[in-house]
Amino acid sequence: MHSVEHFKSYILILALSSFALCPAKAQQPVRNLDYFYQEAVKRSPLLKDYKNQLQSNRIDSMRVKAGYLPQVTGIANGMYAPVINGYGFDEVLTNGKALEAALNVNYNLVSKRNINNQLESIHLQSDSIRFATGISTLDLQKAITDQYITAFASQQQAAFNREVYQLLHEEETVLKKLTRANVYKQVDYLTFLVTFQQQQLQWKQAELQLKNDYSTLNYLTGIADTTAHELEDPGIEPVSSNTGIDFFGRRFGIDSLKLINQRKAIDFNYKPKASVYANGGYNSSFAFQPYRNFGTSVGFTVSVPIFDGHQRKMQYNKLAIAQRTINGYKEFFQNQHMQQLNLLRQQISDQTGLYKQVSEQIKFTKSLIQVDSRLLQTGDIRIADFVIAINNYLAAQNLMRQTNITRLKLVNQLNYWNR
Repeated sequence: MHSVEHFKSYILILALSSFALCPAKAQQPVRNLDYFYQEAVKRSPLLKDYKNQLQSNRIDSMRVKAGYLPQVTGIANGMYAPVINGYGFDEVLTNGKALEAALNVNYNLVSKRNINNQLESIHLQSDSIRFATGISTLDLQKAITDQYITAFASQQQAAFNREVYQLLHEEETVLKKLTRANVYKQVDYLTFLVTFQQQQLQWKQAELQLKNDYSTLNYLTGIADTTAHELEDPGIEPVSSNTGIDFFGRRFGIDSLKLINQRKAIDFNYKPKASVYANGGYNSSFAFQPYRNFGTSVGFTVSVPIFDGHQRKMQYNKLAIAQRTINGYKEFFQNQHMQQLNLLRQQISDQTGLYKQVSEQIKFTKSLIQVDSRLLQTGDIRIADFVIAINNYLAAQNLMRQTNITRLKLVNQLNYWNR
């Protein structure tokens, strides 16, 4: 009789408990969402590529400045054209031999506004890279968070199934003895045994799913580790209300500034260009007093564009078309973005409402199990019916957990678009 009461007490505890996670892996380091995010950022080759591109652009800026400093070059040319038995190049043209060794200094006369416009072009390229870095970081964070939520859900499911299996396993031997003593019918024991075996299979399946989801999380992060650590609750909540357009719309502003910069560059191309030069050294044909052929020279060049078939206007028209394209994409994005945010908020609200309904269902199933447990004491209910009540409770718990996971993933998407 004591064993019967022990089994009834177990059934009540099984039904009403929340099946806390098993601390089997407490000795291992616990990982949280921020750990995987930081590791992913540190290991991402794409983010490293963007960082290198920014460094390269800084070098390009220095090259632009250096290109408008005086350019000094050394030149050396030598020539010998022999005439043998009257055969050879005309010495009137070739002078027979020549030697030139000179130092040239060239300096382009460019306005400061032109130089600043070229530097601004590089700066805008850097802004584009920074924006791409921000987008890639957000994409990486979203992907890591989504997979972390999936792995955490698998961890909860595996721990839940393991806990139920352990509790059923402890009582399976007791129930077998009670069945042999004719306290319960054989069919009742078989009903319990089927539930017990199903729970064992569900536990093993959940463990395999957890292993797969955790490995995928490590793969996305770039961590070469086969050890599955315990995961903390992701604990993500919707960020403060924001339109997100300021961040995502930044690329349209950068593209428009690039077009303005290109228009200025076109204007500078149609302005007069001038440069001065000076050189000094030795230049001789050795025809007459070669020791005196040391000298120097200075000069300048000026070019003024006059007519090119109205190509300037054509380039303006191309820039205007490009700006209309940018405006079209921007308007479409703004409309689509607001629809996306509203849809996600509505879905989160629906999942929250469903979560409350499932919570009410769990309270009802608990009350039903309490009533069934009293009927068990008087023999007015079958074990099979009570097992059904327990399965309903477990199904409600799983639905509540899945609803919460779905909500977390929707919050992750909302936070992505709400930057």
